[in-house]
Amino acid sequence: MDQPEGGIAHRVAESRKLAGLTQNQLAQRANVSASLVRKVEQGRAPASPAFVSAVARALNTGVADLLGQPFEHRSRAEHRIHATIPPLRRELAAYTIPPDEAIRPRSMKELAAAVAQASKHRHAVNLDALGAELPGLLAELRAQVWNSTGAEQERAYWLLAEAYYAASQAAYKLGYIDLASLAVDRYEWAAERSGDELAVLVGHYQRAGEMISAADWNSALRLLEHSRARIEDRIRGSDAPAIAVWGNLHLKSGLAAARSGDTAAADAHWNEANEAAQRLGADRDDYRLCFGPTNVNIWSVGLAVEAMNGTEAIKRAERFDIPPHTQRERAGHHWIDVARGFLLHGDHDKATRSLYKAKETAPQQAKYHPMVHETIRTLARARRRTDPVARLAAWAGVQNA
Repeated sequence: MDQPEGGIAHRVAESRKLAGLTQNQLAQRANVSASLVRKVEQGRAPASPAFVSAVARALNTGVADLLGQPFEHRSRAEHRIHATIPPLRRELAAYTIPPDEAIRPRSMKELAAAVAQASKHRHAVNLDALGAELPGLLAELRAQVWNSTGAEQERAYWLLAEAYYAASQAAYKLGYIDLASLAVDRYEWAAERSGDELAVLVGHYQRAGEMISAADWNSALRLLEHSRARIEDRIRGSDAPAIAVWGNLHLKSGLAAARSGDTAAADAHWNEANEAAQRLGADRDDYRLCFGPTNVNIWSVGLAVEAMNGTEAIKRAERFDIPPHTQRERAGHHWIDVARGFLLHGDHDKATRSLYKAKETAPQQAKYHPMVHETIRTLARARRRTDPVARLAAWAGVQNA
């Protein structure tokens, strides 16, 4: 079969050839099957995040390079969204520099409200509004840190950390992976100065995500285990924020285990997270982690997809409904996972319908998500170009689909 043009399939094959490797040699280095390498390169199987990370590590290239991120932006609206990245990059670079005297930060109450609004934009995946607000808000918070002391300064650092979290997510969703990693560094720096132990552990949660993306699953698991050990005493009581952070750390461990191929460990970590969610009884948003029964259910589907078990993912998805209060960021991601599950299961019609639900729920997230692009490409190769998949491809800017 001829190699498809564009997409991950083409970039994996091209990078492999530039490295002077055969498909079998790449498979051995990446610890994946040679048949999977062939199927991905031929466009007959979707490239999972675990596959992309493992192959990128084996080829000594970046995940973003294989994904082709950031995706080309053609429309005026897309240019407007991506134009928010340069000022954000400048502000992240200037994080320890005394602010310009012209910057007059608002009151702490007003800054807290502005940070909360930025987090709402993040949860709604309103990337243009979030990107427009963040550089100025970060500059104000930087000024507040410099102009305050004691408990007020710690509070300013805490708000700065939350704003950096929103920045990392905005950059990541737009495909600027290295910039997202830099924002995680800034989050950890601010969290360490906030006097909040849980904020520090949320930094570990984010750092583990960086390790997982780089196929360093064992390091991620060790970090997360160390992080949970720091709050064992706090989760024995009724410390709800600590329980929520503990549960999220288990979910991230489940992701690392699933991508490493250890489905038993992934399920064990999910069970720990589910127990924590049941203890809380309701969805919470401590440290903007959206933890609770709904998010744990969403993760159950995602972990099955990460294990490439589409049938199990569909079964799990059928066991619950997404409540109306669920953040669009999480609900949209759920429908992306469901679409991938149906694709693996072989039901292309339901995979397509699930992609449309992802688009309706969080359009900017779906438009820029690499697994949406990969799913569309795989579906399009098996369908007529005039069907709903072709319309999705045109909307998302997926070329040669």
